[in-house]
Amino acid sequence: MSSTAVDELYAARLGRYVTAMRNGTPDRVPLRPLAAEITARYAGFTCQEVTHDYNKAFEAVIRCCHDFEWDAVVPNMVYVWTGLTDAIGLRYYGVPGIHVGPDVGFQYREPSEAGAFMKREEYDAPSAHVPPPLITPGIPAWVTAPKVPPGICFPFEEKYGEPPPISGDVKLVRDVWDNIEGLAYLYIWHVLLSF
Repeated sequence: MSSTAVDELYAARLGRYVTAMRNGTPDRVPLRPLAAEITARYAGFTCQEVTHDYNKAFEAVIRCCHDFEWDAVVPNMVYVWTGLTDAIGLRYYGVPGIHVGPDVGFQYREPSEAGAFMKREEYDAPSAHVPPPLITPGIPAWVTAPKVPPGICFPFEEKYGEPPPISGDVKLVRDVWDNIEGLAYLYIWHVLLSF
């Protein structure tokens, strides 16, 4: 497809979408699906790959946009910086390849009845009860942790042994972990030195 044809197609789709958003009447109903994990499957990736690798997630969305002629789309609905969700102690979310299988989309994790955020007998009086926070409060363990190598906040080896076990590609998780660790370390120093 020539660049002129691509530009014309883009202009038509953008015009159609913006017209609909402004309550106008476009030439046809614009298609903007909320496609998430299905883009991974269509493009031949696992849910774990598009969750942990932004480039693959973006490639999957672009492939679907091209093949299905979608008018608009979120660039990536499934990529998550899972090092952050783990670091803040998020308890209710299952991440592909870590808490659930590599081909399973994000899942809400139902705790056991004993560990429920709100007990059955508390349903009738929710205003009288404040459930425990869904994010573990307090100072993170790494603040008082022993020395770790430079550039590391949370050593992979320490977290790898914690339940639940990684059910997907451990090397992919390790590579993403190391990349995120470097970025987090850089960010922390940037914040410390900037103020």
